[in-house]
Amino acid sequence: MSIDPRVALQSLTASLEEHLAAASARRGEGDPTVEAAFFAVADAFEVYEDALYEAYSEVTPLQVFDEDEDEDEDDVREEDLESLED
Repeated sequence: MSIDPRVALQSLTASLEEHLAAASARRGEGDPTVEAAFFAVADAFEVYEDALYEAYSEVTPLQVFDEDEDEDEDDVREEDLESLED
C-alpha cells in the first residue's frame, strides 16, 4: 500500500512543529521529549522520502544520518587531519 506524498508531507511538517515545541520547552540535556520528537522527525522524513520516490521517482536533497555513520565520518576526518599534519 502506498502513501500519498501529500499526506506524508503533512506528517513530516507536523513532526517538525512538534520537535520545535519540544526543543523550546527542553528540560536539560537528554530530555526524552526532545529525543522522541527528534526520532519522530527522522521517521516521518523517511516515510515522506519513500512516498515521494514511489509516486514520482523523485527524492529530496536531504539525508538522515544514523549515529554509526556520524562516528565513521568523524574517524575519517580525524585521519585526514592527521595525514595533513605529517
